Amino acid sequence: MQLLTRRSLIALSAVLLAFTISTAAAAGPRHDARETNLAHNCHSDRGHVFPFLRWLRDSAVEIVFGPPPSSGRRGAKETKPDAALWSQYRKEVVVRFNVTNSEEEAALSRAANQMFLDIWAFTPEYVDIRLHRDYLSSLLTLLPKSLQPTVLIADVAAAVWNTYPSKRAACFQGDSTVTDQAGASKLVDGVGDIFFQDYQPLSVITSWMRLYEALFPDISSMIVVGKSYEGRDILGMRVGDRSIETPGPRKTILVTGGLHGREWISTSTVTYLLWSIITSYGKEPMTTKLLQHFDIVFIPVLNPDGYDYTWQTDRLWRKSRQQTKMRFCRGLDLDHAFGFEWDGIKHKADPCSESYGGDKPFQAVEAWELAEWAKNETEKNNINFIGFLDLHSYSQQVLFPYSYTCAVDPPNRENLEELAVGLAKAIRLSSGEFYSVASACEGAVARAYSASGSLPRIESGGGSAIDWFYHELHARYSYQVKLRDTGSYGFLLPKEHIVPTGEEMLNALKYFGDFLLGNNGIEKPSFQNEPLDEVREWTVTDLKRRNRVR
Repeated sequence: MQLLTRRSLIALSAVLLAFTISTAAAAGPRHDARETNLAHNCHSDRGHVFPFLRWLRDSAVEIVFGPPPSSGRRGAKETKPDAALWSQYRKEVVVRFNVTNSEEEAALSRAANQMFLDIWAFTPEYVDIRLHRDYLSSLLTLLPKSLQPTVLIADVAAAVWNTYPSKRAACFQGDSTVTDQAGASKLVDGVGDIFFQDYQPLSVITSWMRLYEALFPDISSMIVVGKSYEGRDILGMRVGDRSIETPGPRKTILVTGGLHGREWISTSTVTYLLWSIITSYGKEPMTTKLLQHFDIVFIPVLNPDGYDYTWQTDRLWRKSRQQTKMRFCRGLDLDHAFGFEWDGIKHKADPCSESYGGDKPFQAVEAWELAEWAKNETEKNNINFIGFLDLHSYSQQVLFPYSYTCAVDPPNRENLEELAVGLAKAIRLSSGEFYSVASACEGAVARAYSASGSLPRIESGGGSAIDWFYHELHARYSYQVKLRDTGSYGFLLPKEHIVPTGEEMLNALKYFGDFLLGNNGIEKPSFQNEPLDEVREWTVTDLKRRNRVR
């Protein structure tokens, strides 16, 4: 009876979480007056008719998952952004410079430092920069005449506005969410459909993870990696089938997102991978085999303070929210804060720089917490990190160590490059999108760097997470994957790309696991020893699941 009650509460919580997600979708600002009025009417009606439903939702979630955690030291709640959020980006643009030689890159680097420009992307072909359109002429005076900009995003404010959830989602099945037991069961299956329709704020992500831990307790468990600077939990989910004992330490793959607050697609992709792997277990042979041999730890938001800040105040905030030596320039770049080959000078000692990694290694609280958790896992919990996928955006690249220099090759570079090419191919076969493969050390121009480093680069790569995990924890296959797109939207990728990007990385993750199993990414489901009806059943189930989300 107790088990039945708990299952009923879990099912009810799934129904009510769906209501929570659809309500939270109204959090984003929209400048369409007609849409604003529609959302206002929806909320006015719902607040009048369903006060008991809100109380029931909160009570059920608290019974199953416990009381909600504190949002931070300051006790701040997630609130609805106002119109000022849109107005702060007025007259801003994103421009691209096609860089062809080292001197052009050096000139861009010097100008970026001098003008405190926001570098959005740098690849061997181009550099993307966000700035106020009135400053563009001043920038051009600092650059060679050969460097002429192309406008990628002419209205940053509108692009920012459109990444927040649509208020129309607030009316999503709002008056018919709670029906009968069959309806509740259907909605439990469809939580993913609702969740991936929009980007989600931190509080919803947390509740969603707790729900799936409760629904799949045999293969998943929530973990707390540590605390952020503002006191938020850095949450993760460990997924794996430990009913099958494996010799030696438990091999583990770590998948992280959200090191940089504004890279929402990285966070949504980690949650998509988590959802896909959990719900495919026991239904899809490759996923089942993967979880039998490995644990996968998913950390969707490694920088919770920065991520929450992008929802509340500044959608394009990159760094953490840690106080620095300069009062008015908060935050550290977590991907320049790890201890391996950390170099403060190259990382720009100015706290106002977007690439500022601190005045010493591991000064960033979140980087320190992740490193300490990972070391504790290996030293005390019999864990062996064999793979690391650090998801970022944007530019569609698969990057492998080392990041800090091109003068030194990792011992297994050939294997690293082979697997990177395989990951890119798996993505291309699944969606047709092209992901380039390169060493993470390469700047805006692929070239051989002198030991003196006489020409400044767009961004130095020392102190990166992939280098630290590769060198210090011996994660032999460590990658930074920069997700969609290639510049049309940049960090402001529309919500329609959430599922396709997730599917791309799901195929890449399966290839990754299969490669680690020794199959070089070519394993296919074994039909020879399975009844044809069973093969058809899991194939049809998997296709239906994917189509529901699309």
